Amino acid sequence: MRASRIELALEQGLFVLPSEGRIAVYRPQEGDDFSALPKDRTTVLTGFRPDRDHFAARGYAVEGEGPWAAALVCVPRAREYARALLAEAAAAVSPGGQVLVDGQKTDGIETALKDLKPLVALSGPISKAHGRIAAFPAGPELAAWAARPREIGGGFITRPGVFSADGPDPGSVLLAQSLPEKLGSKVVDLGAGWGYLSQTILARASVKRLDLVEAEAVSLDCARENIQDARARFHWADALNFRPESLVETVVMNPPFHIGRSSDPRLGLAFIQAARKMLAPDGALWMVANRHLPYDEALTTHFLEYETVAQTNAFRVTRAIKPRRPTR
Repeated sequence: MRASRIELALEQGLFVLPSEGRIAVYRPQEGDDFSALPKDRTTVLTGFRPDRDHFAARGYAVEGEGPWAAALVCVPRAREYARALLAEAAAAVSPGGQVLVDGQKTDGIETALKDLKPLVALSGPISKAHGRIAAFPAGPELAAWAARPREIGGGFITRPGVFSADGPDPGSVLLAQSLPEKLGSKVVDLGAGWGYLSQTILARASVKRLDLVEAEAVSLDCARENIQDARARFHWADALNFRPESLVETVVMNPPFHIGRSSDPRLGLAFIQAARKMLAPDGALWMVANRHLPYDEALTTHFLEYETVAQTNAFRVTRAIKPRRPTR
C-alpha cells in the first residue's frame, strides 16, 4: 500500500527524487515497501528494534544523521509522536529538500495533514490504497512540535512515542501492588517501558540484578533517566529473542496485546514462551494482562502450575511457576 502511493507521488511529480544525497525513512514497519526509493541511498530510522533488525537484514542502512536530501515520514498513530517525527525530519533535511508524509487513514494521516496545512506549503495529498501521501519543503516551521520530555507523577520522565506516556498503565499498577517482597536475586522486566515496574522491583533488597528489556529505544532512554540504580542493566532488544546471561528467578511483565489497531493475543503468547526460556527451574513468572485475553492455554503449555493472584474488571495478575523444559 505504501509502495503504490510513493510510486504515484513520483509519477505525478508530487515528490521529486533527489539526484544525489541520502534519503531518510522515518518509522517504517516490517512489511512496508519503499523500493521506489534508491536502496543504496536510503537510511531507515526507527527506534523499534524488531523493525530495525528487519530492514537491516534486508540490506538497508539503519544508522545515520542528517542533513538528508529528502525524507519520508511513515505516520504513527500517536498524534504527538507523529508531530515529533515530522519536526525532526523537517529540521534534518537540507534546505530546498522535501519531506514526504504518508500513512493509512486508520493511522491518523488525516489528522497529521490537517495539522500541517496551516504551517507548511503542503503539496497534495494523493489518495490511494486507503491512505494518503503529501509533501512539503523542509524548514523550521515545525520546531514547536519537537519532542520534549514530560515529567509525570512520581517524578518519572516520559516522551512522545512511549506507551502510557501520561502515567503508569492501570495493569502495571495492579501488578506492582501484587508483587511479593521476595523476588530472588536475578530478575527480568520484560518489556520494561519507561521503568515503572522496574522501580517497584528494585525496591526489593533481595534483587541483585535487574535486566530491563525494551524494544522501543525512546522508552528505554526514559527508563535510563528514571532508574538510577547500579543493579539495573538496560537492553535495547526484541523481548522475544532476549536471553539473560544466566537463568533468572523471576520474570515480571505486562506484555503488549495490540498489533496495529487490533487486539491480538499472539504477541502476549510469545512473551509467555520467551519468559519460560529465561527462568530457572524454580523460577516464577509474574504477569498482568487484560482479562479477556486467552492466555490460559499458553500458561498450561509452558508452566506446570499457575494461579490468579489479583484481578479487577479489566485486568488479571497471574503467577506461574515450574517452567516446563523442552522435550527432546
